[in-house]
Amino acid sequence: MNTITFCIVAAIVVYLLVMLAIGFVFSFKNESSSDFYLGGRKMGPIVTAMSAEASDMSSWLLMGLPGVAYLSGLADAAWTAIGLGVGTYLNWLFVSKRLRRYSSHLNAITVPEFFSKRFNDKKYILSAVAGIVIVIFFIPYTASGFAACGKLFNTLFDVDYTTAMIIAAVIISAYTILGGFKAVCTTDLIQSIVMTIALVVIVVFGISQAGGVDAVIDNAKELPGYLAMSATHNAETGASAPYGFITIISTAAWGLGYFGMPHILLRFMAIKDEKKLVLSRRIATVWVFIAMFVAIFIGIIGSAMTKAGNLENLEDSETIIVKIADIISQNGILAALLAGVILAGILAATMSTADSQMLAAASGISQNVLVEFFGIKLSKKMNVLIARLTILAISTIAVFLALNPESSVFKIVSFAWAGFGGAFGAVVILALFWKRMNLAGAIAGMVSGGAMVFIWKFVVRPLGGSWDIYELLPAFIVSFIISVVVSLLTKAPDKEIVDTFEAVKTGKLEVTE
Repeated sequence: MNTITFCIVAAIVVYLLVMLAIGFVFSFKNESSSDFYLGGRKMGPIVTAMSAEASDMSSWLLMGLPGVAYLSGLADAAWTAIGLGVGTYLNWLFVSKRLRRYSSHLNAITVPEFFSKRFNDKKYILSAVAGIVIVIFFIPYTASGFAACGKLFNTLFDVDYTTAMIIAAVIISAYTILGGFKAVCTTDLIQSIVMTIALVVIVVFGISQAGGVDAVIDNAKELPGYLAMSATHNAETGASAPYGFITIISTAAWGLGYFGMPHILLRFMAIKDEKKLVLSRRIATVWVFIAMFVAIFIGIIGSAMTKAGNLENLEDSETIIVKIADIISQNGILAALLAGVILAGILAATMSTADSQMLAAASGISQNVLVEFFGIKLSKKMNVLIARLTILAISTIAVFLALNPESSVFKIVSFAWAGFGGAFGAVVILALFWKRMNLAGAIAGMVSGGAMVFIWKFVVRPLGGSWDIYELLPAFIVSFIISVVVSLLTKAPDKEIVDTFEAVKTGKLEVTE
């Protein structure tokens, strides 16, 4: 191992050891399932905001998004980012406060448990359905994170992809199993900082290697459709392709996914003081918009670096930041250490999402299926133990799904994102803002939305043409319509449920702070 490689590895190893240390410290602070899943509702506004967005962005921010921009230009990546940015803001603006207040009043510590208690589902059917949906879509989501780690080390050090991927999976699983929600949120805050440093350094270095900002812009202008918002660049043919209105709406529909993301909704439920959600919203929204558009700019910069001869023509565009970091590392020991921090940023993006996903999936099995639906009585310590075993099982399955090194991080994430947005998004909105919504409508909406994701993805969308729409949009619409229709055709909610809804709406109730 030469000096440069040693410096890179040292920076990454130090970072990983810090993450494990945090998990170890917080392992002594989980006295109940509420502590493990929700941090006892004691999270501050900054940690809440940055944890939510770090767990949201995932490796998609530092691999998927720049990779799309590098190949096809502005349109696809930018409309996705616009949809996500607007979705982030609206989710914080409308959902966060109402969900924090509602879930606290009902003493719900997971999203599925909130659904069941919101509709007084004494058999916990809705909770079990939601828990199963979470597991179904979070396993491939987690697998995408493991795959990103495998790609990182395989590309940089020529380490066997499978070996690298499994090691990353073990580390992520370890600190999640040890520390629970508090550890996840604390590491997410650190990871968001590391991700930010990585983005800034890559932009500054990349521009210098490309020949300056003017050279970056000039290169982009020369590529047909590259900077257009209504056209996209085809890297294989060198020509532009139209990016029509339906495609724009379909791409921007990514933003609808936020309303159904369990790991983000949990952050809303965990904040100590609901009044601090305003500050959290501002921090989260600003960071998300800046981070996404910097990531897109990195893709554009990478294209200019390739033209300038300072970056190879990438066969796998999702490794763009890894390749640039490798170039940085060739400029001395300090540069190599900095490259290690950048690569740790990719790990941070991956880990901050994977840990949150495994935690949410664990709660879906142990809390929502075993305890609530099957009525198995578990002590507080046994509940936490079952959750930890569930995380181990989920990570093992995710490892098997991530064995293919050719898998696309962007494509896997987009499918899982659609799954949650389609199954949960409309149900969450209606549960919080429509008092006529009932249990039957919620179950019907959740099942129909989740099913439509599969139907549209594998049956309808392959037809092409006008049917080539991101599966999240039709799934969300179907879920919304089915929820409303079934609710109206079945018995109205009991007076107790309606009274609670009105009390939460007006704020005339006591909540646990």
